[in-house]
Amino acid sequence: MNDKSGTTRVQEDAAARGILVEIVERPPAASLEAAAASLGLEPADIMKSLVVKRHDGGFLFALIPGDRQISWPKLRALVGVNRLSMPHQDVALEATGYERGTITPLGSTTAWPVYLDESFLGRRVAMGAGEHGHSAFADADALASGLDAVVADISDPIPPRD
Repeated sequence: MNDKSGTTRVQEDAAARGILVEIVERPPAASLEAAAASLGLEPADIMKSLVVKRHDGGFLFALIPGDRQISWPKLRALVGVNRLSMPHQDVALEATGYERGTITPLGSTTAWPVYLDESFLGRRVAMGAGEHGHSAFADADALASGLDAVVADISDPIPPRD
């Protein structure tokens, strides 16, 4: 296992890819909305980095806005597979080296393919920074380019709860 801190791994990988990131400390938050507010952002400006398991045992990252959810039909069609799933948090940790809530493609122990929701383009976003209590700010266009991401519509609105 890598003995560097998560934030160090994020910074080093971002620098190697030519992506400028700003890592900030943030207080614990009980919800995505609270986390966004503590950073002076809207929930749509929080980039959720989701680890998705492919049927062949490999993984990919789906980067979607905090106020949206993965569109499984759109993502399956884009990846060209019939089955994708969200792995257990222990499997995601093993696949990336990051705990849930800190996950980012930057500095992942394995460089899985990245799929970035097109709604992020032209915006500055906050995402996991490899450690709890930290967020990484970056330009979404620079992330897309530096991570060689597939940019497409891969999310849907979260339905209202009754």
